[in-house]
Formats: sequence, structure tokens, C-alpha cells
Amino acid sequence: MSSKLPPSFTGLAWSNLAAQSAEQLSLAATPIVAVLVLGAGPGEVGVLATAQTLPFLLLSIPLGLWADRTSRLRMMWWSETLRLLAFLGLLAVVLAGEVSIALLAALGCLGAIGTVGFSVTAPALTPALVPRAQLAQANGRLELARSVAFAGGPALAGSLVAWAGASAAFVLAAALSAAALVLLLRLREPPRPRAAPRHVMLELRDGATLVWSHPLLRPIFTTSVVWNISWFVLQAAYVPYAMRLLGLDASGVGFTLAAYGAGMVVGSLVARRIMGAMAFGHAIALGPFVSVLAQSTMVLTLVLPWGVLAGCALFLFGAGPIIWTITSTTLRQTVTPDAMLARVSAIFLTGGWGVRPLGAALGGLVGARWGETACLVLALAGFALQAAVIWVSQLRRLQILPAPTA
Repeated sequence: MSSKLPPSFTGLAWSNLAAQSAEQLSLAATPIVAVLVLGAGPGEVGVLATAQTLPFLLLSIPLGLWADRTSRLRMMWWSETLRLLAFLGLLAVVLAGEVSIALLAALGCLGAIGTVGFSVTAPALTPALVPRAQLAQANGRLELARSVAFAGGPALAGSLVAWAGASAAFVLAAALSAAALVLLLRLREPPRPRAAPRHVMLELRDGATLVWSHPLLRPIFTTSVVWNISWFVLQAAYVPYAMRLLGLDASGVGFTLAAYGAGMVVGSLVARRIMGAMAFGHAIALGPFVSVLAQSTMVLTLVLPWGVLAGCALFLFGAGPIIWTITSTTLRQTVTPDAMLARVSAIFLTGGWGVRPLGAALGGLVGARWGETACLVLALAGFALQAAVIWVSQLRRLQILPAPTA
């Protein structure tokens, strides 16, 4: 079969790149504007971060259920329209000189609702546009777009605000979001059978039961939850650790953080070759085990306090888990019935994003009580646990993708 992806998916991929880039620009620019215009401190920036992440916890499952009941492409249209309106609102607030934490938080929350709708629906729409044999390639293309946006968006936002003023970043974000919407409007979704409507709680129960009872989905979900807790324990401690104990200045910290985005890009580019060179189960286990290696490298900086080691660790955190995301998403799309794809994606999104505040709070408590060193060791224990979950599961023994579920 040709490795060229169908034109319908190519339109989705370009739309995803534009949408992800717009989102990262806005996420980076909003706190910068808050600090520059309002003199915001950690508390105010924390309010903005909460507003931009809370919809993932509260709305992923409801929007996933909705996407399974309606046209998934139409759901993406409305989601991107909502995000575009949020960017235009941010631009209007800045141009009118009416910037406030309340307005920035409200508009950030509105945009995040659009992001949730887009995020739960795209993985459910992809199998309808791409043959099963090309799912991994398609997921790699989507993750590459996310990686490029993650690596370049924050730096571009900072540069635009510094060079052209606060409004420039939101102008570009709105333009990219509008481009994403135009590309989505040109797509056509293949028809799919519609099941008879059932009570929403029954549909939610079916999705949760499938995730928890399936011998392949359960370890993926558990690993995702444990990984995200561990990652945010590390995130809570890394910047103060890097500046106080590794002796890095602001630019040095920025360089090491950029290595994470670079790792994501590299991992996305090599994922397809890696998946073709080894058994599927080994490829899906690679991300969790690379995470253990990454955190072991970070812990090594306790003995060898070199910034370059921290950068290497973050590069590995970008490269390994992105391969996990591609392989685990491909497996999830394969073993989940089509009628349940969006709600299962929503359950995974809720599990992954919902525990992030828990991980950050745990990291903050441990760091305050025992210091950043304890956070690094605790994160290593967590990453070891998520790798063990994969090691003892059936996933590791998969040679190829299992047969698709109707």
C-alpha cells in the first residue's frame, strides 16, 4: 500500500497544525500579557492556568459523548469556531486597553472548551479518513504538528509580544485558527451508522467499562495517569531546582526546556521507523521505559550538577513519550468500537489531564517539606511504576496490532 495519506486526512493534518499553533501562541502570550500589563504574580498566573485547564477535567467526557452522537466533523467546526471567538476576544481586550485577570481567564476558559472539543474528536475522526494500515502514520503526522507547535509557539509568542506589542500574538493566533476552520470546512466526513439514542449515563458506563475491563486499554489508561502525576511532580520542582542547585540562569532554564520540544519533534519524525523495526508491543513500551531513563538522567544531576544533563533528560522526555502517544493512540483506535471512539478518547483525556493538578500539588507539598531533591526521587519512583504496569501487561507481548473492533 502506498505510504501517501489520503487527501481528506491531509486537510485534517494541516488544520491540526494551524489549530495547535494558534493554541500554543495564545497559551504562551496570555500570561506574558498579564505580567507586562497588570504586573501579575504567581497567584494571578495560577488563576489563568487553572482557567485554561479546568475544561479538560470537567468537559472532556460530556463533549466526547456528544461527539459520538453527532457528526464528528461538525463538532470540530463548532470547537474551532469557539476557539477563534476566544482569540478575537483576547485581541479586542488588548486593543481596547481593558485587560484584566478576570477577562483573560474567562476568554482563556472559552478557548480551552474549544480545544477540548477538538482534542476528543480528532482521534475519533481519524480512523474514518485513513485505512487501518496507515493509522500509525496518520497519528504520527498529528503528533508532529503538536510537537512543532509546542516547540515553536512559546518562543514565537514571546518574540511577537516583545517586538510588535501584546496584540500581535493574538492577531496571529486568530489568523491561524481561522485557517484551521477553513480547512475543516473543506473536509467531508464519511457516513457512519448511528446507534439508537440511549441514556447518557449508560453510554458513559459503557465507555468506562470498556476502558477498565479491556486487557489492552486498562494498562494504557493506568500508565497515562501515573505518568502525568509523575511528570507534574517533576514540573513543580524543576525550575527552582535548575536555578538554585544547577546554577542555571533564566536563559539556561529556557534552553533546557526547549530541549523537551526538540525531543518531541525528533520522536515524531522517527516514530514510524521505530514501529517498523520492532514488535508493536516493544514499540509501545519504549516510551514508558525511556521516561525512566530520562528521569534517571535528571536524578544524576544531583551528583553531576550539569545543565547539559538536565537538557538531555528533557530531550528524552520529549522523544520517548511522543512515540508512546502515537502507538497507544493507534492501538486505542483499533480496539475501540467506532461508536465509542470519542467517549473513550474523552476518558483518556480526563484521566491524563485531570491528575495534572494532583501531580503539581503533590510536587509542591513534597518540595516544600523535603526539598526539590525529594521531588526528583519521587518522580523517578512514579516513572518506574508506570513502566512496570506496561511490563506486566499483555501489551509488551503484542507482535502486531490486534484485529480491529467493529
